[in-house]
Amino acid sequence: MRISECVRGQGVTIKTVLAGLLLSVLVGCQTINTTNSGVVGVQREQRMFALLSAEQVDTMSATAYHNTIKEAGGKKTLNTDDATLKRLRRIAANLVDETRAFRVDAQQWRWEVNVIQSDVMNASCIPGGKILFYSGIIDRLKLTDDEIAAIMGHEMAHALREHGREAMSEAYAVELGRGAVGALLGLDDNVMGLANNVVQYALTLPNSREKEAEADIIGLELMARAGYHPQAAITLWQKMARQGGDQPPEFMSTHPATETRIEGLRHYIPKVMPLYHQARNYSS
Repeated sequence: MRISECVRGQGVTIKTVLAGLLLSVLVGCQTINTTNSGVVGVQREQRMFALLSAEQVDTMSATAYHNTIKEAGGKKTLNTDDATLKRLRRIAANLVDETRAFRVDAQQWRWEVNVIQSDVMNASCIPGGKILFYSGIIDRLKLTDDEIAAIMGHEMAHALREHGREAMSEAYAVELGRGAVGALLGLDDNVMGLANNVVQYALTLPNSREKEAEADIIGLELMARAGYHPQAAITLWQKMARQGGDQPPEFMSTHPATETRIEGLRHYIPKVMPLYHQARNYSS
């Protein structure tokens, strides 16, 4: 007899049991806000799995980061251009100084910056402040310092907001709920595989796009506070659009479409321009 049949035999509705299962998942989560709002006003509350600490995520992320660095070192593609490395580390230092606007503890993170020689157009900052650039994104787009700051600020924002831990928390909730519901309803593996895809698409896609928007505007404020012109965030994405050519429909993407992204940045530029002028006046 399937569990679902047993439940019906006891006069308990499926809906009631599912509600109980959902509650058990939610009890394992806590609602927090990982950063101050800044002048851009990021205030979204985040749900984190209570048993998954920031320290655990940082440790796992650092291990993965250093494995990547070790592999690149073995291939002799790590930090091959000293001038580029110094350039990126200088920009990073300027941005890190401004992270206190969003969270004071970030000043004590063990920040790292490394470059891998590759045509790949990518960059990242994983939890705990481990920054990695691929030379392709700098060389192929001919990035200015301000445009590098736009990319780096965006990636640092993901770390400041702990989007990695948030995504892992969401995955835990989905897996816990999926396993419990599958057992309850007696669904076979094929049906559960489809259900899993639908659930993950429904739950994680909107949040992923929301996280990208948060990273855009926090990064915009970081670069402005550090004295990098916010308009460079616009020119960066215009360059990316020209380089990238055709892109998937916005609805199917985990990132906002380029025009949507640019419009969002334009909306916030007036809010951060006073910070940019203040930084430039202070440095002059």
